[in-house]
Amino acid sequence: MVQRRGGSRRKSRYKLKKKGRDKGKLSIRKYMQEFKTGDRVVLKPDPFVQKGIFHLRFAGKAGVVKDKKGTCYEVVIKDFKKEKILIVHPIHIKRC
Repeated sequence: MVQRRGGSRRKSRYKLKKKGRDKGKLSIRKYMQEFKTGDRVVLKPDPFVQKGIFHLRFAGKAGVVKDKKGTCYEVVIKDFKKEKILIVHPIHIKRC
């Protein structure tokens, strides 16, 4: 039987690429940002932190913060007709 090649990060070079001015150390302000329930957010993966990252097929999607779960947030996004809940670290979330 043929085995699958690669993992979940396969062919993700450009999705995880940072602009030149954004490279370097991570800002603590972005790491510690707070969101309220009902805030509209965009999912933007940051390759600096691997913890709490979502599947890269959802990169660039907009959603709504549903709840806080530990240090992460539950974000509801619409994937075609289904609503999906992703658990995302605040470093990978950006306000709309």
